Amino acid sequence: MRSTPGTRRRTAVFGSAGALVAATLIAGAVAAPTANARADVARSGKDRETRGAVLAAQRAAKAGIDWRDCPADWGLEKPIQCGWVTVPLDYAKPDDKKIKIAVDRIGSTGTKDERQGALVYNPGGPGGSGMRFPRRVTTKSKLWEKTSKAYDFVGFDPRGVGHSAPISCVDPQEFVKAPKLDPIPDSEADKRAQRKLAAEYADGCQERSGAMLPHMTTPNTARDLDVIRAALGEKKLNFLGVSYGTYLGAVYSTLYPTHVRRMIFDSVVNPRTDKIWYEVNLDQDVAFEKRLIDWMQWVAKNDSAFHLGDTYTEVRAQWEKLRATAKKQPLNGVVGPAELQSYFQNAPYYDSYWVEIATNWSKYVAGDPKPLIEAASPDLSDTAGNIASENGNAVYTAVECADAKWPRSWKKWDRDNTRIHKTSPFMTWGNAWMNLPCATWSSKQQRPIEVGTHKGLPKTLIMQSTRDAATPYPGAVELHKRLKGSRLVTEKDAGSHGITNLTNPCLNTRVDAYLLTGKVDASDVTCDPHATPKP
Repeated sequence: MRSTPGTRRRTAVFGSAGALVAATLIAGAVAAPTANARADVARSGKDRETRGAVLAAQRAAKAGIDWRDCPADWGLEKPIQCGWVTVPLDYAKPDDKKIKIAVDRIGSTGTKDERQGALVYNPGGPGGSGMRFPRRVTTKSKLWEKTSKAYDFVGFDPRGVGHSAPISCVDPQEFVKAPKLDPIPDSEADKRAQRKLAAEYADGCQERSGAMLPHMTTPNTARDLDVIRAALGEKKLNFLGVSYGTYLGAVYSTLYPTHVRRMIFDSVVNPRTDKIWYEVNLDQDVAFEKRLIDWMQWVAKNDSAFHLGDTYTEVRAQWEKLRATAKKQPLNGVVGPAELQSYFQNAPYYDSYWVEIATNWSKYVAGDPKPLIEAASPDLSDTAGNIASENGNAVYTAVECADAKWPRSWKKWDRDNTRIHKTSPFMTWGNAWMNLPCATWSSKQQRPIEVGTHKGLPKTLIMQSTRDAATPYPGAVELHKRLKGSRLVTEKDAGSHGITNLTNPCLNTRVDAYLLTGKVDASDVTCDPHATPKP
């Protein structure tokens, strides 16, 4: 589910297990949490965690954030500043072990009168870092020029991520080594091998990060988000969540409806309790296949540029041929079917990758394999990147395994994935192996919160493309039903993931209007798609 454009994923969702890859304090800032504690208790059913969260927010409001220049190796240029917010590891025991959450910000660029507070961002995952969000100002992104005049842009590493008490499940260099096992099994022996890897990965998480695992839940991250709000000196939260960030926002708005000022959900995780998380991943398998077909049809239409076939059938046959070649003998000894899948899945994820992947593939077929091999191979020399990749995958696994009860029966996993693979073969088994550690997870698994509207929740904005692969469109419809007063803006016949950062005036003007004025359209809106990539 992760949405972190510009980074190659093994992330949310796919690959073999262990495989693919501010503000000045405002007096009374925590008055709202205290006043609404009883309502929060009723919704969460966890008095001790609710009281702990209120206490943590009060302490954070008093302490504030000691903003300083960011450490040089964080890659965040001035005038971005960094700091820390202290939160309980276990909100039921707020005086016991604490962890520090890394945050960063860049001040609003407008006048004092234009400033509306802080806008906090989460890019998805679980496991994605939001620390690069303020760079939308330093890199002078035109899309965010108006909004940055009104808001400080604030990013953070969620608990377990990056600089925030990071967790790990396996040695990072081992994690990225290739080639991995082919995700698509040819036999029961292949399935047993993958099951063994998944169980070993789950055991590795427990061995390396066991103390953190019971507390790596979305509700706890939502509580952290409220503590960050208080530390920023904000009475209410302005929040932009992408992908998994929409589920984080949905849980936050359920727990803290009166703390929300503005909230945008971009590319929505289906919040139904029976979908989190096993069924969500099955839905992705089908959606990824559809979007892969969209891309291959586009490749066929541009055969004059790529020479991979002028029909979808021909292009798909080229993919199967490439896959079979790599299965027989991994390209350059490292790029097998798993590595190809990990690289090619970027195309259904983001159409900004369409040209790059098709070009590298075209060169391979034409006799120049180097660009494709380099793009799909791990870089063992990039130790920092590999640490980040392994950490992101560990957090993804820990949060999804802790958030919900997962099927323990291998027969159910086998039956469901065998059925879906018949019509959606591209990602199904890879996705299954990535999530299978949750079947043997030894740490406590919670029950998902029932997302919905409670008194005090203001209007929210939901942005979704109809052909999104990672977060299929029905998820946005479901959240829209559950959040009274929300407005759904649909980008029709498009499928990129994370659309608030794409150039499409129909979308961009509505994001600006909502963040700057709080206003939404009188009814739901359908936008034409953003421009299709050109070779």
